[in-house]
Amino acid sequence: MNTHPFRTVHLPKNPSYEAPDGSNVRVLCQLEGSGSMTHFELLPGHTSTAVTHENVDKMWYILSGHGQMWRRAAKGLVVEEVTPLEPKVSLTIPKGTHFQFRCTGKDPLEAVGVTIPPWPGAKEAIVVEGIWQPTTTKSA
Repeated sequence: MNTHPFRTVHLPKNPSYEAPDGSNVRVLCQLEGSGSMTHFELLPGHTSTAVTHENVDKMWYILSGHGQMWRRAAKGLVVEEVTPLEPKVSLTIPKGTHFQFRCTGKDPLEAVGVTIPPWPGAKEAIVVEGIWQPTTTKSA
């Protein structure tokens, strides 16, 4: 049992796993029952598989690269938009939102993502129809 109250994680060199949307994920910190933080990377010219999450909310902060994020509110309000992604942009992905992203620049699109509550596993990602043809091979 770890009795130390703090955790420090350096960005891993290699991805921890491939997300259900096809992006590379590096696991950062997690607070039991509160939330988890990860680093997402999508390579140039790639488009994720569109997914939705029923039980978690997400927040992203773009670190580097350029791309676009499509989001559509699936319940209640009918809202749909495509947001340009570039360094210093932060956005939310509330649970139930259908979303898809793509890297349009010459460098990888990199973001830090916070998931509340902590990411429960790949079964949380439900594949939905997006607006772009995905280039990733992963499916939930």
